[in-house]
Amino acid sequence: MRNSSSEEDLNLGLMDERKRKRKLSNRESARRSRMRKQNHLDELSAQVAQLTKDNAEIVASVNLKTQLFLGAEAENSVLRAQAAELSHRLDSLNEIVNYVDSLRYAAVPAPTPTPTAAGGATGATTALEAADDCFMMMNNENPWSCSAFQPVMDMVMY
Repeated sequence: MRNSSSEEDLNLGLMDERKRKRKLSNRESARRSRMRKQNHLDELSAQVAQLTKDNAEIVASVNLKTQLFLGAEAENSVLRAQAAELSHRLDSLNEIVNYVDSLRYAAVPAPTPTPTAAGGATGATTALEAADDCFMMMNNENPWSCSAFQPVMDMVMY
């Protein structure tokens, strides 16, 4: 019977050795698993930090682009208003030109000159002559000071 007890002791010793090896192997496997988990967590934390940084850069870029857009939009609004004002001025100047042309080519009979005491002839000038006088002045003086333009210019200025 001694043989059977020593075989049992041997079997128990082998079982204990296998248990001990299995426990050691499980501990090592659990340690590797914890390390993989920690490495994965560190990678995710680094990714969160990078994405947060990228997001902040994108937000700053969007804000800058928005400011540039608003500035361009305001400038466009000013330019549209200036274009409308210049168009209005051009229309007014075209009206003046048309008025002067109508004076120039109007079939107004010339008044008869009246003699003066000095023997010269004086008299009212026709609208055609007044317009011609104004065009002659354009080379030397301010053309808008001509009296033929004054009623129209008063309308344009106010």
